[in-house]
Amino acid sequence: MEENILPTADGGSLALYSYGNSQTPGHRRILVVGGAFLTAAIYRPFAATLSSRLGDGWTVDLYDRRGRGKSTEQPADYSMDTEISEVALMLEYTGAQNLFGHSLGGAVVLNAVRSFSETASKAHGAVPARLAVYDPAINLDASLDTTWLRSFTADVAEGRNSRALARMERAMQFSPTLSEVPQPILAALLACTSKTRAGKLARTLLPSGVGELRAALEESQPANSFSVLPRNTHFMAGAKSAKYFRSTARQLHAVVPGSSYLETPKGTHGAVPAAFKGLLDDIGDYFTQS
Repeated sequence: MEENILPTADGGSLALYSYGNSQTPGHRRILVVGGAFLTAAIYRPFAATLSSRLGDGWTVDLYDRRGRGKSTEQPADYSMDTEISEVALMLEYTGAQNLFGHSLGGAVVLNAVRSFSETASKAHGAVPARLAVYDPAINLDASLDTTWLRSFTADVAEGRNSRALARMERAMQFSPTLSEVPQPILAALLACTSKTRAGKLARTLLPSGVGELRAALEESQPANSFSVLPRNTHFMAGAKSAKYFRSTARQLHAVVPGSSYLETPKGTHGAVPAAFKGLLDDIGDYFTQS
């Protein structure tokens, strides 16, 4: 694994981790964009295993988005435009011609490629040759109730971390079981995890989570606005993920001509960082097909 620190246009920096040969040509490089409340370190098993699954001639690039890992905090004017510019920076630096996004990272890459497709950026290769997302988190045609975000933001600001996490779980329904637990009880259950590695990480990333969730979800986006995405875009979802993620992926597939849709039979929302073999095979097959 090779690590690099890249300066950003606003004076910040991003940490990039590459699994494979640093000299790999762009058509055999995949840039991975992770989701909310997860660092690149959590995705390393996925990146390393995918690199091995693809073979010696491939490299998987992974970076810490703002506010996590070795990357700097979100700037004061942080928005989805910040994420888009940083995807462009990573694509330019690595030369990667393949792009994969998970969850909120799926929202980031879809917004980025839509932007690239609509601007002059298309002329100098920012639009990837292959684009895949798994369980993308986008508010299409006001399909997602985002009223909870205001209370979530207030909870984080006041340090009510377990309540904030419970509010998000019930709204997004990451777990079919936990999302049905009444919020006060769920908050108490989550408080018990505050000293675990995962619990500490989630709480550390709550401030940046506020910004990225609001940037990705607060404003509804017309599904048809994504019709400019590449024809071979691959939309993926886990058969055991929340209904919202499957529905969103299907809606996007329906509006992007020439795109494909695939559900991983035993896939859950956390199957990407967990390096679930069935999903790894699905992803590998897509990026290596002729």
